[in-house]
Amino acid sequence: MKKNQTTIVSSAKACTWRHFDNKAYSAFRSISREVRIGVLAVATLASAGMAEASVAVDATQVSTVSEDGFSRELNELEVTGSLAPINANQAARIVTTIGREEIAQSAAQSVNDLLKLALGVDVRQRGAFGVQTDISIDGGSFDQVTILLNGVNIGSPQTGHLSADFPVSINDIIRIEVLVGAASRSVGGSSFSGAVNIVTRPDAQNHVTVNAQGGQYGTFGGGAQVAAGSGVVRNQFSVEYRRSDGATQNSAFKRGNAFYQGSYSGEEVNVDWQLGYSNQDYGANTFYSAAYPNQHEQNTRYFVALKASTKGKIKFEPTIYWTRSTDHFELIHGSNVGENFHRSDVYGGRLNSYFNWAAGTTSFGAEVRNEGILSTNLGRPLEESEYVKIPGKDGFYNKRDNRTNVSYFAEHNILLKDFTLSMGVVANMNTALDSRFRWYPGVDLSCRPADGWRLSASWNMAFRMPTFTDLYYKSPTTEGNIGLKPEKTQNVIVAARYQSAPFCATLRGFYHHGVDMIDWVMYAADDIYHSANFRLNNLGAEVTTDINFANIFSNQNVLQTLSLGYTYIHQTRHDNQEIFKSNYALDYLRHKFTARLSHRIFGPLSATWNLRWQDRLGGYLEYVDAKPTGNLVEYKPYAVLDLKLQFVKPRYELWVSANNLTDHTYHDFGNIPQPGLWIMAGGSYRFNF
Repeated sequence: MKKNQTTIVSSAKACTWRHFDNKAYSAFRSISREVRIGVLAVATLASAGMAEASVAVDATQVSTVSEDGFSRELNELEVTGSLAPINANQAARIVTTIGREEIAQSAAQSVNDLLKLALGVDVRQRGAFGVQTDISIDGGSFDQVTILLNGVNIGSPQTGHLSADFPVSINDIIRIEVLVGAASRSVGGSSFSGAVNIVTRPDAQNHVTVNAQGGQYGTFGGGAQVAAGSGVVRNQFSVEYRRSDGATQNSAFKRGNAFYQGSYSGEEVNVDWQLGYSNQDYGANTFYSAAYPNQHEQNTRYFVALKASTKGKIKFEPTIYWTRSTDHFELIHGSNVGENFHRSDVYGGRLNSYFNWAAGTTSFGAEVRNEGILSTNLGRPLEESEYVKIPGKDGFYNKRDNRTNVSYFAEHNILLKDFTLSMGVVANMNTALDSRFRWYPGVDLSCRPADGWRLSASWNMAFRMPTFTDLYYKSPTTEGNIGLKPEKTQNVIVAARYQSAPFCATLRGFYHHGVDMIDWVMYAADDIYHSANFRLNNLGAEVTTDINFANIFSNQNVLQTLSLGYTYIHQTRHDNQEIFKSNYALDYLRHKFTARLSHRIFGPLSATWNLRWQDRLGGYLEYVDAKPTGNLVEYKPYAVLDLKLQFVKPRYELWVSANNLTDHTYHDFGNIPQPGLWIMAGGSYRFNF
């Protein structure tokens, strides 16, 4: 379908617009029935605001004929901003979106690899393929990011180290959304420096897809996806398994996951449900200290969620969910020295509601989230009669902790032709503190002074409770602090964007004022790490440019897309006590540059190049033969170039990828060299029925 076409597909119950003409507000105000927004460019979607699940894919399909004469199915998209639906042109906040096409073209082997493409995101790896990964945004820590799966918070209260253990395959994902900045009032309290939303949806076409891949270092894997259903009910199930001997010392892994998602679309209500399972067993190379190079870990996660959405004048969106994570950590693999067992359970329920009236759109709701942990290391000691047996092991959980977070939120959006104002507040109470509610407000606004231009600004407050690891963890090299205070921030973001059919450019600046921030620090070279509070301010700027050559020339042009981006961050720490070494907060990316180029080679064969250059501040304590030298080594800048070749046909795909094409040695964490050149190849085949 050409972008200059305007096609309307209508029925008795819905009207679907296939073209955005920048006057969508008139349609929304003049048509008293459900309106679906059809084909949107990635640049348009990137400007959408995000709430619980800011973008979902509707079951309606559009049949188009591609250049090679094959009929393809394109998903309809429903864009939702803030706590209530707002069309993309009127949204007050900017969201970075990694779409399905970018996912397919990248050389990424995991969700974490994909997030490296997002400018404001810092992805630090200890192992390849998303194993042992920390994700942070705008110079924050890995504990300050909310991880959402279809709008449901799947973050771990035990530690942010486990939050990136996703129960979905990269093949399930239709998009990844990255919201930068504090978002407690819309996403939840843990959204301190930003949020990452993984969006999946059952395919509207019944099919079975199988895939397989293999490469260097004994790496291989495979998976399958089945989508089935008819009428108002859709189902999709996927499984995946991967293993590798690892390219560096003690980095071998085995991981598997299974994911089921279903949906029901009725006249009065839509219902979505999802179940996920993941298990990974891996060599945790110097996970907590280079003094112990033979660490090992096994993580298992179970996830269930149910969400509904009514269609009356006042819309209600109730959600309930449960996540269980188990963690078996060995400081020395095969030994019980420093061995830990943990089991965390999170139960939650959220009710969001909204309605439209003459003064705009008003949203309100509440959320209850209970976080509990059983452990051999984290929590308050139990009486022996209260010990809980560890399944399949000889030991017992002998410590426990539990806390409940209750929040009430409200938001109002004023939507005018060239101006949007969004104001909201969340009142939050946590039983681990006291019974007092604390208020965290926020204001977002945007204006559109001319065609293609959009200016926005926001001010938001947020908070974050310490993880159970921050509070309690004890090992030969680390010591938690039960007296830690919750983190608090005030955050200001200003942005300008210009967008036309072939071109999009964004300039963003931000300032974060942090109080009682949490870090793990050493006070001397021979000290262990302690968790402590301090004050930290972040100041940064970001610029991105996207060019779609197909919109300038034609789809047959050799060059397809080019994306360039650069981020700069400066931090100032305020602390009454001098420190020798920061383990996380001050090891941030001062500079990050990304470039992405996609081009045709011939026919269905294409190539995508991804370049990432990073300069990290801070350093690491040098170890030689598992013994500290007492020297701090500064992180060195590095560049990584990835390449993916794709041969794509309607029913099958073949690909070859080369990560770290220049075979460059670099470090995301001290004393853990990252893999050099890693070549993989694979393919998939789809059977429609």
